[in-house]
Amino acid sequence: MRAIVFDKFGGPEVLRPEETAEPHPGPGQVRVAVRAAGVNPIDWKIRRGWMEQAFPTPLPAVPGSEFAGVVDEVGEGVTDLTVGDEVLGWSATGSYAQYALAKNVTAKPAGLGWAEAAALPVAGETAVRVLDALGVRDGETLLLHGAAGAVGAMAAQLAVARGATVIGTASPGNHEYVRSLGAVPVAYGDGLVARVRAVAPQGVDAVFDAAGKGALPDSIELRGGTTDRIVTIADMAAQELGVTFSSGGTPPEKMRADLAENARLAAAGTLRVQIARTFPLAEAAAAQETSEEGHGNGKLVITP
Repeated sequence: MRAIVFDKFGGPEVLRPEETAEPHPGPGQVRVAVRAAGVNPIDWKIRRGWMEQAFPTPLPAVPGSEFAGVVDEVGEGVTDLTVGDEVLGWSATGSYAQYALAKNVTAKPAGLGWAEAAALPVAGETAVRVLDALGVRDGETLLLHGAAGAVGAMAAQLAVARGATVIGTASPGNHEYVRSLGAVPVAYGDGLVARVRAVAPQGVDAVFDAAGKGALPDSIELRGGTTDRIVTIADMAAQELGVTFSSGGTPPEKMRADLAENARLAAAGTLRVQIARTFPLAEAAAAQETSEEGHGNGKLVITP
């Protein structure tokens, strides 16, 4: 099968297209013909070797953790899926490939496009996980750093749906987009505390940092000096500041249930999934390079 492979850690140049052996599903797995694969920052962080302590990666490896596609083989013990089913979910073997093996999948609604479906699993799981950890609820005010990114945009919409007021930090060029998500945009950087207080004189009840751009000290100040109800998914200074760093831990059953609900909302047009750009499989290195550089709003997707 066609796949993208890397056999050493490094820059995007270590990624190469290769013909590899087709995988076949083991017990409880399905094989999926991949129609689209999402690109996430974790992909290039793993490729650079930065995540070895948390996610050891045997080499050679195929990148990518999320996909949408069509079931074309079913492993022993699988009773809820059949060949031909359209699904989205998380790959066990890497999604930058013609085929991927998976256990954690849910049905793709008929009205949801392939690229949009592939963009949902990681961003949706992360957004729900952190909003749940923060306990964001109706009537509260959430400060969301990185509101124009894939995770931030998902979190903004889901928090608004919970009845929260969302203040989203973003560059000025992305303010209209953040506003379209139902959030109140503010510029990040120097003077952030004053700008947030100007639009939320009542204060902020919780902080979700999806950007990792050094805003945690300001966030602590805006929370009245406490680190309570502040969670980051991107700032490695979290531990020294006493802030919670969230990197996973959602039970598979809940992951699938949340994904199914997000897919339903996206198919109905209630949850907006912005695709910034798609790349053919052979240009996976360019896709990761674009992600690493920062690409504005929306998701990058590879189409094998």
